[in-house]
Amino acid sequence: MWNIYTKEIQSFLNSSIAYLVIGVFLIMTGLFVWVFPETSILKFGYSNIDPLFIVGPYVFLFLIPAITMRSFAEEKKTGTVEFLFTRPLNDFQIILSKFLAAWTLTLFALAPTLVYYFSVYFLGYPVGNIDTAAVIGSYIGLILLAAVFCSIGIFASATTENQIVSFIIAVFLCFLLYSGFQSLSQVDIWGSLSSLIMKLGISYHYESISKGLIDSRDLLYFFSIATMMLLITHLIFSSRKW
Repeated sequence: MWNIYTKEIQSFLNSSIAYLVIGVFLIMTGLFVWVFPETSILKFGYSNIDPLFIVGPYVFLFLIPAITMRSFAEEKKTGTVEFLFTRPLNDFQIILSKFLAAWTLTLFALAPTLVYYFSVYFLGYPVGNIDTAAVIGSYIGLILLAAVFCSIGIFASATTENQIVSFIIAVFLCFLLYSGFQSLSQVDIWGSLSSLIMKLGISYHYESISKGLIDSRDLLYFFSIATMMLLITHLIFSSRKW
């Protein structure tokens, strides 16, 4: 597993697309946090970095599919996927290795945003005048969200040998799970079911954790969705006929 994990990370970091997508992520979040007048924390009058956690999921919608789109799609296109599954590892270990590599790369892209927190921490008056618990909760929410999006991206990459198709499928599924259920719940036909439909979406649980309240139900939700997507990916390869 370790060899596949490190190979995936090295392969991504050796490509120009790695620095492009990470650079775009940091530029976009930086603009929303510091520059754009509507969201700039410099205009708020109080210490927080909420714009990062508001815009972060939407940037992840494109960042993570760009990271995962080549995971299996490229292996299929080059014909090396058959060799990959002849390694002395079971299918799920291979899938898990690629998932963990994608998740690590996403966290690598997220890590520089800690500068925003420390900047606000020391710029605040008095120093340290920021809700650290809420920030920690929001970061945990982003990390768990990244895990779910990575599992979706791995699944999308396993369904096709075309990286662009994989990217589009992953973006669509991530958006559907993040915002789709919330939008659907607001249609005035569900009655008492609207609350249940909202809870099926990622945004409900992400916003709950972002308040700094770590609820086991929210953790279980993220873990369950990520596990389910990886198991479906495993099912795809288990039914292969090579």
